[in-house]
Amino acid sequence: MSHFPSHLLAEQLYQQHQHWLRLWLNRRLNNHSEAADLAQDTFMRILLMPELSSSNLENEPLREPRAYLATVARRVLLNHFRRASLERAWLDALALMPEAEAPSPEQQALIADALNEVDAMLNGLSPIVREVFVLSQVEGLTYAEIAEQLDIGLRSVKRYMAQAMAECIVLASSYQGSI
Repeated sequence: MSHFPSHLLAEQLYQQHQHWLRLWLNRRLNNHSEAADLAQDTFMRILLMPELSSSNLENEPLREPRAYLATVARRVLLNHFRRASLERAWLDALALMPEAEAPSPEQQALIADALNEVDAMLNGLSPIVREVFVLSQVEGLTYAEIAEQLDIGLRSVKRYMAQAMAECIVLASSYQGSI
């Protein structure tokens, strides 16, 4: 692949490989419309990637564009499956609620959006920070119990929780700004 600014590279990738990518995704999803949507999401993600800046591409152009597309598409696909799983769990929880206590459709949409945001935030954490956060906030373990279970020091647990909480604060402030 030759040297192009990032938007031209994305355009070239799209023109030369979008059909292949849709087929690749369709083999994994067995759904043409979802495959087309996720192919578009893949190309949008590529357009927004800082590593595709023209200065980086001048130093090392893409040698295996389909392998690169497949790597980016796998991340998009994993996010898609994770969101679908989260949505199924939310719908299952709603189905178990008495109708009188169920949130309104507007509240349901806000809650679903918030769950997706939290999921994305957790996905952005390092594995150890995510595990410490989930053990504390979801499983209800104390910091000492987490330290023992993960065989790490109490100071590390506190540091990891501080990192996770800082991400939560950033998420909460961005979520507040969008309402």
